Amino acid sequence: MGSSPARVVVTGLGSVTVHSTEAHTFFEKLCQGVSDISAIEKFDASDLPSKIGAEIKDFNPFDWQDRKETNRNDTYTHYAVAAAKQAIKDARINVSNLNSERFGVLIGSGIGGIGTIQKQSNNLLKKGARRVSPFFIPSMIANMASGVVAIELGAKGPNFGIVSACASGTHAIGEALRMLRQGEADIMLAGGSEACVTELGFAGFCSMKAMSTHFNDNPTASSRPFEKDRDGFVMGEGSGVLVLETLEHAQNRGANIYCELVGYGATCDAYHITSPEPEGAGLSRCLEIAIKDALISKQAVDYINAHGTSTPYNDKFETIAFKRVFGERASQLKISSTKSMTGHLLGAAGGIEAIICAKVIETGRIPPTINYHNPDSECDLDYVPNQEIKADVKVAISDNLGFGGHNAAIVMKRFE
Repeated sequence: MGSSPARVVVTGLGSVTVHSTEAHTFFEKLCQGVSDISAIEKFDASDLPSKIGAEIKDFNPFDWQDRKETNRNDTYTHYAVAAAKQAIKDARINVSNLNSERFGVLIGSGIGGIGTIQKQSNNLLKKGARRVSPFFIPSMIANMASGVVAIELGAKGPNFGIVSACASGTHAIGEALRMLRQGEADIMLAGGSEACVTELGFAGFCSMKAMSTHFNDNPTASSRPFEKDRDGFVMGEGSGVLVLETLEHAQNRGANIYCELVGYGATCDAYHITSPEPEGAGLSRCLEIAIKDALISKQAVDYINAHGTSTPYNDKFETIAFKRVFGERASQLKISSTKSMTGHLLGAAGGIEAIICAKVIETGRIPPTINYHNPDSECDLDYVPNQEIKADVKVAISDNLGFGGHNAAIVMKRFE
């Protein structure tokens, strides 16, 4: 018989969000119920139905990367590099001491370099083909965040970019878990990055009628997951990256351990290109697989950081899925959607929401779902409305869904 799979732990956290370019400050603001959603400033949104977003306004990419290299990359890669370097610092790792061939990177992105696509398309149309940058292709492709992070940190182990729309970050973390368990690496950087606060990104999602349009005059009230008056998601941007290590590797270097990563599930609805399956069957099966993989009982789950996009369909169908999986216990679970404060970071959502779960386990603080004032009879679980609560959380789940019917879930557990 072969040896048992390696245990995997979380030892470093790095994020770039509208709230902060530091993961622990970000979590503190969430617990305070702070929303930094505001009117869009990066472009003229006056002709668009949705004019608000969780736009990052105080980020300087040159703080994290050489100017020449920075200028070759898209903003989504800038965010990934900053989050990855934060995570490494938080984990107190000197990368020169690592076995570079057993150090990997998996950073997902739902769309990749959409800002670069828009800019270079404009160059083509206005100035001709000769004015398209030679860095256009490597800048816009969705694997480049992983590639550039590896170049910056000397990581020569497993490396690629995962693309599964809004489930990308969670899939990246789950696949990194598999690689570490199977002995393909000792340490992985995993998460997601996205920079879709662009005119093209907004125009595309607005044409689908997916974004909130009723709260342009009150941006901080616009993202209201599971609440009756929700009218669409609010675009966010940023990155969330975690350091994952085998337990042996972490203990050998005396690492601080936030929690253990114990379960992963991935399924597809095979139903529709944008709408979740109405009975929550695909997500239900995904959660069942993740819980089984974690070798825990459903009774052990304390908290779920829900996908909770603030769209009419997602929140209803996600609630159905929770009830299918947990039965009567669903009403006892603490469930929150931090997208009420961060907006929806698309492919980066899973990265920052995994960080939130790790911090919930570490601190016993559960951030709220804000803007929850008018309950929806079809969304009738405990969504931790409007104010943080304190709880002894030993097991937390993060789930994310993506266009194409993709479902992903991870399970985190207090390290013992």
